[in-house]
Amino acid sequence: MCKMPVDILLNIWYNIYSKERKDLIQLNKNYYLMLDTETANGLDCPLVYDIGFAVIDKKGNVYESYSFIVYDIFCQMKDIMQTAYYKNKIPQYERDLAEGRRKIATYKTIKMIIARLCKKYNIVAIVAHNAPFDYKSTNITQRYLTKSKYRYFFPYGIPIWCTLTMARQTIAKQPTYITWCKLNGFTTKNGTVKLTAEILYRFITQDIEFKESHTGLEDVLIEKEIFVRILRQHKKIKRSPYRETA
Repeated sequence: MCKMPVDILLNIWYNIYSKERKDLIQLNKNYYLMLDTETANGLDCPLVYDIGFAVIDKKGNVYESYSFIVYDIFCQMKDIMQTAYYKNKIPQYERDLAEGRRKIATYKTIKMIIARLCKKYNIVAIVAHNAPFDYKSTNITQRYLTKSKYRYFFPYGIPIWCTLTMARQTIAKQPTYITWCKLNGFTTKNGTVKLTAEILYRFITQDIEFKESHTGLEDVLIEKEIFVRILRQHKKIKRSPYRETA
């Protein structure tokens, strides 16, 4: 399951693939990179072993999507993988790799692919649910693997948007959502409504039994629906968890 990925071949494949897809890009359309990570090594120093991302537009259309297992962590740090909150999913990942449902790549290659996607689509923002965690985990992994020679994972200058920050200002204030959460017991101890991706997606789809996968790409595909629902509000809100944006 953990053979060293042939990054040179992956790079060649990606270059060819990019050229074939350029006809899909519209210059007058905004594109976003939706991203999710799964990590090991606790919350203070999280290391990414699963990363999923997709290029989407404001309607939720997916133009390209990727699911990568991080070779440097998943394969080379077996002891650290045992600290993963969802370590029970390790056999599932191994089956997915064996059956070709996911790809394995070094962190360096994954970073390169994200950079190329951002340039290719002129990405407006990198979006995640609870974005500070994904931003932190990707940077910590970058610094850990390069001994801090390279410190930042995402391309410089692209805004980071957080659907949790955005949901607090929109969906969480809607009477229908507040009532629905109270009826179904989706509230915290102090009575505020819960805003996990799982609960928000249950509300959007009205599927009370939905269970979040807690795997990178699968979570991206539900989180993009949360993002789309928020954008439909057409409200001026704070999108970044770090600073005010229009």
